[in-house]
Amino acid sequence: MTVIRCKPDGIETLCRTTKFTKKELKLMYQGFKQACPTGIVNENTFKDIYAQFFPHGETGPYAHYVFKAFDRDRNGTISFQDFVVGLSALTRGTTLEKLQWTFNLYDINGDGCISREEMCEIIMAVYSLMGNFAEPSVDKTSAREHSERVFQRLDKNKDGVVTFDEFVDTCVKDENMMKSINLLDTIL
Repeated sequence: MTVIRCKPDGIETLCRTTKFTKKELKLMYQGFKQACPTGIVNENTFKDIYAQFFPHGETGPYAHYVFKAFDRDRNGTISFQDFVVGLSALTRGTTLEKLQWTFNLYDINGDGCISREEMCEIIMAVYSLMGNFAEPSVDKTSAREHSERVFQRLDKNKDGVVTFDEFVDTCVKDENMMKSINLLDTIL
């Protein structure tokens, strides 16, 4: 059995394509290689890693969607490059880059818009992460109702789908959403 190994582009290239320093990239690469010695991670391994951060919740569904958002070339694996490009957008990107990444997460089928069903799937997956420890406890009906309220707010023209423009327009005008987006800003 042949083991596939993936080596990232040079550090200079990664510095140009991300907003991380050489020192940060080296530190992240060490951690990535420790968890994924081959230099790539498949979805099952990603889910296992993700589950360590949410030991009391059901991480599978949400980890699946996050994995798909990081797997830019849709080859079923995340390379170190995929990982740091996505992480760079989330943690150091402009507001528009963060919103684009988030929109792509919700646009499960990649058709350029978010349907009511896609919105519900992601929100249900987020609630599942919290498990029985969410306060107050959330059932499927509450999650669906929350999803519907969010969808109605985002679907400005009431055509049954949320476009990227509608998503951005609503989010940038929402103080809580902007606070949430800016919480992702981080220094390693």
